[in-house]
Amino acid sequence: MQKSDGMNYAPQGKPNPVVKSGEFQFAATALDHGHIFGMCNGLIEAGADLKWVYDEDKSKVEQFKKIYPNVAIADSLEQILADADIQLVAAAAVPNLRGPLGVKVMKHGKDYFTDKAPFTTMEQLEEARQVCEETGQIFAVYYSERLHVESAVYAGYLIEQGAIGQVMQVTGFGPHRLNAPSRPDWFFEFEKYGGILCDIGSHQIEQFLFYSGAKDATVMHSKVANYQHPEYPELEDYGDATLVGDNGATQYFRVDWFTPDGLSTWGDGRTFILGTKGYIELRKYVDVSREQTGDHVYLVNEDGEQHFSVNGQVGFPYFGQLILDCIHRTEKAMTQAHTFKAAELCLIAQQKAQRVSFS
Repeated sequence: MQKSDGMNYAPQGKPNPVVKSGEFQFAATALDHGHIFGMCNGLIEAGADLKWVYDEDKSKVEQFKKIYPNVAIADSLEQILADADIQLVAAAAVPNLRGPLGVKVMKHGKDYFTDKAPFTTMEQLEEARQVCEETGQIFAVYYSERLHVESAVYAGYLIEQGAIGQVMQVTGFGPHRLNAPSRPDWFFEFEKYGGILCDIGSHQIEQFLFYSGAKDATVMHSKVANYQHPEYPELEDYGDATLVGDNGATQYFRVDWFTPDGLSTWGDGRTFILGTKGYIELRKYVDVSREQTGDHVYLVNEDGEQHFSVNGQVGFPYFGQLILDCIHRTEKAMTQAHTFKAAELCLIAQQKAQRVSFS
């Protein structure tokens, strides 16, 4: 059984190049989170060439080079930023460093691809938004729980086709395995990770905006807790929130670090999407006690009940779209407005959160 914690979750798909070799080169840096491997996999499968890697921690670079043996090791970030052939820099820094790193990359004329959550403060967000507008560079965010999950991609297709009518409510559950001994120190420091709603809650809010078509939303209420980990006083092991979109659609989501040891994967991620003509359920990573495979889509509408097992069937179009956006200066992968709004709302949810505990 696979019992990963999600820290090194690195999906692999079928290669679907949108460019030829040499047409799009990128670099990787700030290897603090295992999501960097998923980010690089997606870009490489879409035809990008990984030219450079840099991190101050040589052991992380060595591990990275074992997976991508053809990558060259840069002496500094500045060496990467000075290379005119590099069009995009991918990074998975400590969360409170992601925004500032993106500002630096964009000011050097490169597009930036960061792990979520991209910011831990509103000031970081506003600076990045301003520099993005001033430079015209792309600030892209790896919201992996939608972009790198085939069932989530397929749900988007079904909604676009009108399979459930107009979306009015999205409910999301994003449990993760804590596996505390494997986590770096920054994971337990609030200033560095930003809180649970800012961190893994960002996935849920981004999905709500996408599936519902909302351009903005109001955080009605939110809660956080440290229910069972007093040895890590700055950790939030539970969070939830309710939002109302500017189009009237609503959301409730829950995130936590309570995946039981007996689960075969790092989290039983579920999404329920209610429309005016039907509903969709996503069982993203496992179908509990039935299938250890993920990417199960359940659709109920006027035509009846349907189950789609889409693992290996859909692919991950985001990465090719991002590459083409970088080349053609378009916004087909994800608009900047959507990227920043999802980040803004998770910061607001975190700021407004009521702290709860067992009585």
